[in-house]
Amino acid sequence: MRAFGLDVHRDFCEVAIAEGGAIRSAGRVATRVGSLELFAQSLVAGDVVALEATSGADRIVSLLQANGIRVVVANSRKLRSITEAKAKTDRLDARTLARLLVSGLLDEVWTPDERTRSLRRLTNRRERLVRARTRAKNEAHGVLARNLCERPPVTDAFGKAGRRWLARLDLPVDERLTLDGCLRQVDFLDAEIAALDSEIARAALAWPEVLRLMTVPGVNVQTAATFMAAIGDIRRFPSPRKLVSYLGLDPRVRQSGSTPARHGRISKAGASEPRHMLGEVAWKVMLTPGPLRAFFERVRARRGPQVAATATARKLTVLLWHLLTREEDYAFARPAMTRNKVRRLELLAGAPAQKGRKGIAGGKSKAVFEAERELSRQAEAAYRRLVSDWRSSGPPKAGAGATPGRASSKPSKGKATRQTP
Repeated sequence: MRAFGLDVHRDFCEVAIAEGGAIRSAGRVATRVGSLELFAQSLVAGDVVALEATSGADRIVSLLQANGIRVVVANSRKLRSITEAKAKTDRLDARTLARLLVSGLLDEVWTPDERTRSLRRLTNRRERLVRARTRAKNEAHGVLARNLCERPPVTDAFGKAGRRWLARLDLPVDERLTLDGCLRQVDFLDAEIAALDSEIARAALAWPEVLRLMTVPGVNVQTAATFMAAIGDIRRFPSPRKLVSYLGLDPRVRQSGSTPARHGRISKAGASEPRHMLGEVAWKVMLTPGPLRAFFERVRARRGPQVAATATARKLTVLLWHLLTREEDYAFARPAMTRNKVRRLELLAGAPAQKGRKGIAGGKSKAVFEAERELSRQAEAAYRRLVSDWRSSGPPKAGAGATPGRASSKPSKGKATRQTP
């Protein structure tokens, strides 16, 4: 087996080969499709190529894998032999990758398939556009604050009624130019986000896992799509705890010797987009009756709303893991609400409207909506009774789940603490 190390740059890739116990440099390959295809065709079966996870790595991986070459993408955060080296050049970095690969000391990261990569690009771009739109709106509100204007008399200052109110304001010329420019930016970004929403909707309708996650109240297509784009294949997480750690929702732990373990804030490892989405859903579940709202309120009474939102986001992660691994919909789903979500998704994807046809959405009836809401209230009450009975029966004081200060900086007690030998 020959091990190849690729140090990827914008214009070229430095190549090193490890073969027969020796490592040598093999020149450079242009970072272009044609050159990389020729490089892949020059390899033979059994060759392995290693490169860092950087910009353009996904495209290089797909080109090499299309020619039957095994590719190992290294975790750049764990390559201290490269980042902390005294002598750091492109040639030395490529040799280091080849040496670590042939010795089996390279930490490999999972490479998603093309469908997951495409969804990642769509959701990431949408998040950036939403942030840019928020900045434009905040700048417009700053104009109103600087000129001591009253608060907008409407809920949405950027809707039709709000635009008419903004047009009547008496502002200096420079401030009027700033405000009008912000409004044009908001209009442009709205159109761009709408185009992305349409494409994401088409991808979600062809992805059963995304539709399954949408059965959870409070989880919309953006949350489900961002979650699936981040994790890809759920089978690579053998337990929900692994998924929680991957999304950075697990608490930091500090322990040494015989001292008790101290648990701090969440690690915030991995991609931030799914973690932020789950945090938003945690606040949404407060508005919908069900076990999740009861859990949020139980933690909020003891630890406050911010900790409760983080704990609920973690609870949602565990719930979504079970739904995907068992291939089951949410047990306390509201079918009419779910059908409305799917119907809105179809309309976003370009499906024709069918006004007047009964049963096309299924959630327009107030009687059906109230009946499902009552069932959710009963499920919430059952969860509260379960917690009350569990507390009155005296749960064992062992394990992290029974520790009162699990997410705090207080030391753990019982079996959660490493025992002195």
